[in-house]
Amino acid sequence: MLKDESMKMLFTTAVNAAIRAGAKIMEVYESGDFHIKAKSDLTPLTIADTLAHDEIKRTLNITRIPVISEEGRSIAYDERISWDLFWMVDPLDGTDEFINRTSDFTVNIALIQNGYPVIGIVYAPAYKRIYFAVKERGAYRKSNMETDINAKFSYEEILENSAKLPLFNTGNGKLIVVTSRLHISPETSEYVNELRKKHSDITVIRRGSSLKMCMLAVGKADIYPRFDTTWEWDTAASQIIAEEAGFSVCSVENETRLSYNKENMQNPWFVCQKVIKDIN
Repeated sequence: MLKDESMKMLFTTAVNAAIRAGAKIMEVYESGDFHIKAKSDLTPLTIADTLAHDEIKRTLNITRIPVISEEGRSIAYDERISWDLFWMVDPLDGTDEFINRTSDFTVNIALIQNGYPVIGIVYAPAYKRIYFAVKERGAYRKSNMETDINAKFSYEEILENSAKLPLFNTGNGKLIVVTSRLHISPETSEYVNELRKKHSDITVIRRGSSLKMCMLAVGKADIYPRFDTTWEWDTAASQIIAEEAGFSVCSVENETRLSYNKENMQNPWFVCQKVIKDIN
């Protein structure tokens, strides 16, 4: 485990990187000139993705820790297999949401140690909210976090006026399910239909990007099933936030935690839900 001072420095650097990247994203968002291109997998790429990636890389370089980013993912497995500590970054999670101007897009930065996230930062610049977690230290949300291309917040300044998660408890017999707004597979729909058979009062909310897991961490939803394609950079940051707020993020196939730096960086289908503690 990283020493306390090292963890604080890395956490602070990641937060500032996310806020600086958010400034680049919002410049493009407000200009309306997205320069949209199609990547090799036919998913969209905007100039905001590229500018945010460059800003995050520049800021994280001072840590001397390798970076895997969605916009720079072509690092050979033979090279990264030996990395026991690295950054996992999605500079603009929810590019479709960004293009559609829904505001449900985020900057995701996670520090991965020995295959699992130990720091997670999710910044939603359009909402001016940042969610963060450090392993064994809880998850938090802070509002009114303006974008700032020169962000240099200290550890204490970041924690000031932040709220420990979860903030709410859904309960009351109602089950709140959150699903993707734009990517709902037939299998996900079938899973939700099965939940309807078991719960008389169920509400389904559709959101974009890593804000889905953050909704659970805040306490505004109970379960997030994802039976569709996601990648490691999509989930790493929000996973540790959800876990530190009392949720599990586990593979449907074998019920193990999602892990990172696999040869194939595609995630298995997973479910994020409240951890049920055994009282026996």
